[in-house]
Amino acid sequence: MTKMADNATLVDVVEGCRLPVLRKNQENEDEWPLAEILSVKEIPGRKLYYVHYIDFNKRLDEWVTPDRLDMKKLQFPKKEAKTPTKNGLPGSRPSSPEREVRKSLDLNLQTATAPSRGKTLPTPKRKAESVSLAPQASPVTSVPSLPGSAEASQASVYPAVRDSSSFNPKSRDDHDQLSSLTTNGTARRLMASQPGRKRKANCGGTDEDSQDSSDGIPSAPRMTGSLVSDRSHDDIVTRMKNIDCIELGRHRLKPWYFSPYPQELTTLPVLYLCEFCLKYLKSLKCLQRHLTKCNLRHPPGNEIYRKGTISFFEIDGRKNKTYSQNLCLLAKCFLDHKTLYYDTDPFLFYVMTEYDSKGFHIVGYFSKEKESTEDYNVACILTLPPYQRRGYGKLLIEFSYELSKVEGKTGTPEKPLSDLGLLSYRSYWSQTILEILMDLKPDNGERPQITINEISEITSVKKEDVISTLQYLNLINYYKGQYILTLSEDIVDGHERAMQKRHLRIDPKCLHFTPKDWSKRGKW
Repeated sequence: MTKMADNATLVDVVEGCRLPVLRKNQENEDEWPLAEILSVKEIPGRKLYYVHYIDFNKRLDEWVTPDRLDMKKLQFPKKEAKTPTKNGLPGSRPSSPEREVRKSLDLNLQTATAPSRGKTLPTPKRKAESVSLAPQASPVTSVPSLPGSAEASQASVYPAVRDSSSFNPKSRDDHDQLSSLTTNGTARRLMASQPGRKRKANCGGTDEDSQDSSDGIPSAPRMTGSLVSDRSHDDIVTRMKNIDCIELGRHRLKPWYFSPYPQELTTLPVLYLCEFCLKYLKSLKCLQRHLTKCNLRHPPGNEIYRKGTISFFEIDGRKNKTYSQNLCLLAKCFLDHKTLYYDTDPFLFYVMTEYDSKGFHIVGYFSKEKESTEDYNVACILTLPPYQRRGYGKLLIEFSYELSKVEGKTGTPEKPLSDLGLLSYRSYWSQTILEILMDLKPDNGERPQITINEISEITSVKKEDVISTLQYLNLINYYKGQYILTLSEDIVDGHERAMQKRHLRIDPKCLHFTPKDWSKRGKW
């Protein structure tokens, strides 16, 4: 190891270099994954390198010492070839004959299709198929129709023999941790801008960040799910964690990602937060002085649910702007694709807390738009790390669907989901749908019947999510000219084991919630 350290001083390792870096894996064994140097800093006596492990999640990025670098396999960053400028624009390449031919072909295709403007080519329609459910070696139950069917045809369940190894509920239950659900914001719909309201883009709050446009060109109005980043402003600064440690109540948290807290706070060894109002402070003494003046012992807003020690508070992003902004700053430490907005007006925040003699301690939260054009019932969702893998993630998801039931709507989280978010939602959807299918009773000795639309209405899960879950579980089969759902004994047993472990559930009787019509401007 000393040789590697010596080599590091002889060879100048710069930003952009790639080389193997020593780290411990989950089994506490040494491994040497390839990593990229994102930054270099000098402290008295030595250098430190900030590395990103290639093909690993960004939350594993860290500062390492030279003795952990394998200098023998150092790869220097490739220099980009300089290309001549065209029309005074740097970086444009001179056109080649091959590209000119391609361009002319594209033009020909466009002119060929131009006369058909206004006409649509007929697309083949799928024949309406019925779906049936067949539990393997288990009582007969019925199942829903597939997408594309003209009507929600009924499905029946047939006993069938099939490979039961395709579904392992236990492995999915292990992923109950819901650390974050985010989207990349690629499939969003523009919302009409509203006069008299100026929106600020990054929660950093600088003058440059808060400008709505550059060079006099107005930027596009905020899109649905605007708490989620499209990564268009990703740079070397936001790729690096800037907070070492956060103290929140009795917990100390190590952030996973960059969060735009004020620059002067990023150099502190510990950032202190009031666990009730989430205000950030620079020292323990400042926090103690703040606690003598802070009257909050729970999140601001209305408590709309309480059962045992679990409570949910509804917070209006307009009425409680400071708290909402502080919540966004904290959440950004654990959500990679989240964009922070000081304009939290269009959002509601639902904060889950755990109660003890000292007050209501934040466990997690989810946000949703007051008006969603895409039927989204969740924009961002997070369980704080100290509470992960304890069933709180599914509880947050279940609560979001209970609100949708009261509103009389079907809902879906913003797509696409993050990897951990997808695991948590799939696990919740699977358990919820299997619970309904297994509770179906035979009608007059015949197989029970149910449609996908009925499943969607009962659960408030959007029809597309129901279908994707059934396909993911590999329950849909084609039998005697119709679609059936087959429940194997392994699926039934696995589901029952998973439900025995799921102790935390939402009780609809404890929910006191009246939905508002946010389309009326006066409600804002």
